[in-house]
Order: sequence, then structure tokens, then C-alpha cells
Amino acid sequence: MKKSLLVLLSTLVVSTASIANENSAKGLNVIITSGDAQTQMMGMALSMATLKQKKEVIMTLCSKGGDLAVKDMESPILKPMNKSPKMMLQALINEGAKVELCPIYLPNSSNDKAVLLDGITIATPQKGAAMLLNKDYQNLSY
Repeated sequence: MKKSLLVLLSTLVVSTASIANENSAKGLNVIITSGDAQTQMMGMALSMATLKQKKEVIMTLCSKGGDLAVKDMESPILKPMNKSPKMMLQALINEGAKVELCPIYLPNSSNDKAVLLDGITIATPQKGAAMLLNKDYQNLSY
């Protein structure tokens, strides 16, 4: 009886560990399209929390969210962190997040790559689609 119980418990521990591993994402794909500063900040805060858990963050900025990538664009300071979404974006880049700009943003603005913050690259549809379909990453859109 004791051996049977021990075998059962061992099996449960191994099963639980494998299930936990299956549910453990490598990181997040975060897409920011909103121009609303509070919405942008939520995406930034969750991304930073993800990096702090030693997970990857791949962020794509599109539409009004793409304005965060432009050096001269303003971004309001928000409470309780007393930081702006743009300040958080720069902190994310410094912490190792990969940040990309939608490939249609620059061609549809009067800007070129020279206006982008350091560390921001241009996304490609092929890589973007591959990451969104990668089951090792959770997808969030703001």
C-alpha cells in the first residue's frame, strides 16, 4: 500500500511538472496600436513585469502606438509610476526587449528611420506572422 501511494505521488509530481512546463511561455508578443497613454502604459508595465520574470518581450508598435518610436513625439507622465509610456519603452529596450515598428508606419508618415529611437527596428510581415503563430509566446494587443 505504501509503495503504491509513493508511486502515485511520484507520478503526480512528474505530471504536474510537465504540465507546468507546457504552460510556461517563453515570453510575450505585445502589439501597441492605441494612441491612448494609459492603454500604452499598461502594455509597457506588463512587458516590464515579463522581463523581470526572465521572459522575452517582442513589441511591435503600429498606428498611433508607432508614435512612441519617434524621438520628438511627446508622451504624458502617468501616475503612480510618474513615467510616460515613452520612458517605459526606452527602459524596456534597455532591459532587452526587442521593439519593432510596423513596416507601414514610416512609408505613411513624413518620416524616415532617422527619427526613430535607438534600438527600434522595422518589422517584417513574415517575421511578425511567424512570432504571432509561435505557441511558445503569448500574444497581447493594446
